[in-house]
Amino acid sequence: MAMGKRQTQEQQLLWVSTQDLALPGSHPYYRIVNELLAAHGFDDWVQEVCQGFYHQVLGRPSLAPGIYFRCLMIGYFEGIASERGIAWRVADSLSLRQFLGIALDKATPDHSTLSRTRRLIDLETHGRVFTWVLKVLALRGMVDGKTVGLDATTLEANAALRSIVRNDSGQGYQEFLTELAKASGIDTPSRQDLVKLDKTRKNKASNDDWHNPHDPDARITKMKDGCTHLAHKVEHAVDMTPGSAGAVLAVTLQPADTGDTTSWRDTVEETCQNHQALLKDPLTAQQVHEQPVEELVADKGYHANETMTDYQEIGIRSYISEPDRGRRQWEGKPQEQHAVYANRRRVRGRRGRALLRQRGELIERSFAHCYETGGMRRTHLRGHGNILKRLLVHAGGFNLSLVLRQVLGVGTPRGMQDRAAALLSRLGAAPSRFAAALGLYRTPIETMGALPTPRGVALTLWPNFESMSAAA
Repeated sequence: MAMGKRQTQEQQLLWVSTQDLALPGSHPYYRIVNELLAAHGFDDWVQEVCQGFYHQVLGRPSLAPGIYFRCLMIGYFEGIASERGIAWRVADSLSLRQFLGIALDKATPDHSTLSRTRRLIDLETHGRVFTWVLKVLALRGMVDGKTVGLDATTLEANAALRSIVRNDSGQGYQEFLTELAKASGIDTPSRQDLVKLDKTRKNKASNDDWHNPHDPDARITKMKDGCTHLAHKVEHAVDMTPGSAGAVLAVTLQPADTGDTTSWRDTVEETCQNHQALLKDPLTAQQVHEQPVEELVADKGYHANETMTDYQEIGIRSYISEPDRGRRQWEGKPQEQHAVYANRRRVRGRRGRALLRQRGELIERSFAHCYETGGMRRTHLRGHGNILKRLLVHAGGFNLSLVLRQVLGVGTPRGMQDRAAALLSRLGAAPSRFAAALGLYRTPIETMGALPTPRGVALTLWPNFESMSAAA
């Protein structure tokens, strides 16, 4: 057989029949996601919900709502933060094109189309899509809502600290330092003089004095790694009821300088609203607990006399770690004392210790999946409304992955690749281990040790996707 050579300039065909194209098989993960969405009528439902945002006659052909929300879910599944990156990934992948249902002779949506559609569809509709995914989990018995865990983390804003200006005068940071240097006696301050002057100032980056004109919602705060950035605060309410899957019940976005003892109110209120939506649906009403947020689990940042009293007044049993404040003085505060001591007794009990251990596993896992491997640790949008739209569908993708984890054993396409790599590595090592057992190799089999499994994935046989897709 003669060796083929690559032609540098090959004459392209003018017409190509789609029947002659060599198309790869669809990705098994995305195929089952589509089957799951179709089984619950996602496209028909979302088109009806978004009907009011589109004109019947005027305008150019728009992006279908089902395709738009699938694109944002791809951001979670593939770990892509920006809409531009999502558009590039979709245009580059035939599997994702099949997942979106876009024919080969049609163009995939670009980033400007995704951005325009996001601005067109309001925040409430994005929240309804998040609630729709919760209903899918509730139908499978994966949501209860009785015991809820709260925690928050920071997301780096799409704004730079060097662009902040004074709230009172509108001066930039460099201009403000130059004015301070001249007031201290330096007529023509150099850059080194400004740096030296800035080091000696206290409270030089206060949100009471500075803001970013490009993103007024961003706040100056210290990140998890100790660096100071403009950031936003996102708070999760996670289902911690025994037997549940750890679904995210609510997502709120708030200023980064808002304390945990204040931000919990909006998150608990949002959780109750989503739970009421599940109770109003006759298909999911019997699957969830009749009373939302009966128990609240959180870390010591949520502990304060006022919050303990508020929890008791609204009928929430709190399991919140208590910081070491030394000996307390309760004179004239009988209600606060009773609430704090009741929380302390619950935390020290067997159930309280178990819930606090589980809090670190379930809540931190949602943060890791959504913002670390999910790629949203740094935002690429500005304004809480725009960012929260992305976060709601992003967290909806995380909840949807819990269903896929139940069906496939993996939650993302990358997890499926790791499972295949682990299987191939074990199969590749099997002949050498068998030969060592027979004494064909001098190395004893006991010295070989256990083969590593990528990312701690438990090795099982490759799943039967046909039977699993039928079960979905």
